Amino acid sequence: MDDDGRPLRYAYLHGFASSPKATKGVALAKAFRDRGHDFELPDLNQPAFEGLSHDACLGALDAMHRNRAADDGARWCLIGSSLGGWLAARWAEMHPARVERLVLLCPGFDLRDRWPAMLGSEKMAKWGSEGELYMPDASGVYAPVHYGFYIESLRQPGRPSVPCPTLIIHGTRDETVPIETSRSYVADHPGIELIEVDDDHRLGASIDRITWEALSFFGLVDPAIDGA
Repeated sequence: MDDDGRPLRYAYLHGFASSPKATKGVALAKAFRDRGHDFELPDLNQPAFEGLSHDACLGALDAMHRNRAADDGARWCLIGSSLGGWLAARWAEMHPARVERLVLLCPGFDLRDRWPAMLGSEKMAKWGSEGELYMPDASGVYAPVHYGFYIESLRQPGRPSVPCPTLIIHGTRDETVPIETSRSYVADHPGIELIEVDDDHRLGASIDRITWEALSFFGLVDPAIDGA
């Protein structure tokens, strides 16, 4: 329950070229469910990976809220990774009354501005001229992602302003979303906490730390399980 007695819901939002089966999401779901908490793992490849749309992803969060929280006025504690971190922040900015707290993992702020650097000028030009570019999906299979995804990103805020208590966990060796992105975001948003870990963008070596920090930040540490 939050301070007003409303129930809380929990969810993990996966990143680009990922899925509800992502290692971090599965591990977090188990940890939360072991402690008796429902935990959602929405599929954000909406309407499909090839036709990925920011608006459709945000719409999937609206649907999750309608199905799991609207009837009893529940609020969300969201954990978002990379693009999922951006989505969590953007959805919270759009619907502040729906969100209690956020944990953002290497959040994809300003990712729209880094596509040219990540892909290179030749691939960016090909993407624009051909209207699609083959990229590996969550299973590693290359699929044609439409150029509209990039164009749509230019109409979205690169750094949504979060309206609630927020914790960011970011790898110092992240080459996809450099740590400086979160450092500058925190500098511009006083009150947000940043934990830096010796890890890359996937945060694969930090799952136990992420789980503990998320449970602690959401006030869910269980002495019977965690010994705290």
